[in-house]
Amino acid sequence: MTIPASTSTDLALAARLRLAITRTARRLRQEADAHLTPSQVAALATIEKRGPLTPSELADIERIQRPTATRVAGHLTERGLVERAGDPSDGRVSLLSVTAEGHALLEEVRSRKNAYLASRMADLSAGDRAALERAAHVLERMLEDRDA
Repeated sequence: MTIPASTSTDLALAARLRLAITRTARRLRQEADAHLTPSQVAALATIEKRGPLTPSELADIERIQRPTATRVAGHLTERGLVERAGDPSDGRVSLLSVTAEGHALLEEVRSRKNAYLASRMADLSAGDRAALERAAHVLERMLEDRDA
């Protein structure tokens, strides 16, 4: 089967983007240095943004199994980053909320990641920075369209 030129070009661009995004994500995870796994940081950020959440809701949002969400939440609770409280409408269910320490850790992680990217962009030309701004907009729109 022959792939049309536009599809071949799209696939080549997709491969380059995938690699660049993967490498960037890896480097940002290294900058985070929060002594948490990427899954734990993602869960903490989700609880901060969408919480309070039940472990089942966390599992659904993070697209992980409920036992995995329970383990992640347990680790975050042990670290004092998340607290559990009973659900007022159902005493059998616990709700997860981010603690002040959790908020502070997320802010620190985000600041380090932002500082890393800003330092990498500092030597770029105005045109390159404008291209990155446009690319960020396109990627955000592309992901929002798929997640909607």
